[in-house]
Amino acid sequence: MIVKTKKYKLETGTYIKQGLKNIFKEQWWVIFIAIAIACGYFWIPSWWWISMALLAYALYWLFWVIQFAGVTQMEQNKVMFEKLSYEIDSRQVLMKINSKQGMPIKWEMIKKAQIKEHAYILVLSKAQFIHLPFKIFHSQNEIKFIETILKRKGLVS
Repeated sequence: MIVKTKKYKLETGTYIKQGLKNIFKEQWWVIFIAIAIACGYFWIPSWWWISMALLAYALYWLFWVIQFAGVTQMEQNKVMFEKLSYEIDSRQVLMKINSKQGMPIKWEMIKKAQIKEHAYILVLSKAQFIHLPFKIFHSQNEIKFIETILKRKGLVS
């Protein structure tokens, strides 16, 4: 069975928010580095330790915000934010710009998948993912079929 979706345009705001959520889930431990820097206060009592730890942590997140916002502005990534349709089967996910142009993504390229309240998120890397809201599918059976594929491939628990 091949699931053919409606055309969908990934909004830049959705991309940035989801990208930051993925980074936070993957690199949650960075807060401990900031805490370790702040603990320098106990070695040499000065508020500089705490303020620099907060600044470093804020700059770390600012770096990722700039990275994700920059991706939305780059010419080679404009395709990600155009209206695309998807054809999904047990072999691959085919991202289609039109009936003649498309890009296949093998299931082996997808590191993990998340099932959200209103969408599937297929994570390829830290900054690359496919956002498939349930509204682009034609029926509830298609949504269940995709979930079955994701479970069979071991991408979601």
